[in-house]
Amino acid sequence: MNQFERITTDSEETSQFAARLAGFLQPGDVIALEGDLGAGKTTFTKGLAKGLEIKKTVNSPTFTIIKEYKGKLPLYHMDVYRVADAYEDLGFDEYFEGDGVTVVEWAHLIEEQLPQERLTIYLYREEGDQRRMVFVPQGKRYEQLCKETFS
Repeated sequence: MNQFERITTDSEETSQFAARLAGFLQPGDVIALEGDLGAGKTTFTKGLAKGLEIKKTVNSPTFTIIKEYKGKLPLYHMDVYRVADAYEDLGFDEYFEGDGVTVVEWAHLIEEQLPQERLTIYLYREEGDQRRMVFVPQGKRYEQLCKETFS
């Protein structure tokens, strides 16, 4: 399995790289974000939103679980940290198979409900404001997406 890695120096660079990725996204794409608190998951999602030309302020849907934003493509932003039961039917599959891009923070908590093919991004805090992002594509679509984004 191929992996792609990028180190950014600050939150602005993280956001810019996410906006670049957004330029290659298609309806039905699923991005799983993993990382400790403060690792940059929401910052990354804000960058995606910018790249999708979303004008509304993006913030973490910690208590609502899912927020929807309209842009060049719809963005479905999920934060499943507070989902009590990994098997609880909250209609996630409707989003995963929808006409937009789905981003799932803390995705490992609903691993069983995630599509088998997706892009998982691990965010790690490094020295200072640096972030290390490790992109793990699962499926040919996501390998191609990474190749386009990193070229």
